[in-house]
Amino acid sequence: MEQVITEAPPPELLEPLGALFGAIETYHPHDKDCWYLPIIGVDPAHQGKGIGAALMKHATDTIDQAGALSYLESSNPANISLYQRHGFEAIGEIKFGDSGVVTPMLRVRQTR
Repeated sequence: MEQVITEAPPPELLEPLGALFGAIETYHPHDKDCWYLPIIGVDPAHQGKGIGAALMKHATDTIDQAGALSYLESSNPANISLYQRHGFEAIGEIKFGDSGVVTPMLRVRQTR
């Protein structure tokens, strides 16, 4: 994966990308029981039907059963309200140059 990140972008973007990934890394929890949710996506033809919410509920139910933290980064501001409805809270905002905003989000352990 690192090879794709360092070889795919034009050379002039390597330094800003490195800075962006470095900033994101500062928000990563270092709890060994933290679940990192790197990607959730729904085909655009099927968005708005509750599929993303169902995926997130399944993930958070599983994480809650494990008694763990969970963490994600949202690169789409439109998705933040979905994540908030599932207990995630924004813990920062990352922006470099012309990049979009990346919002790191954390969900604390839930007790049942």
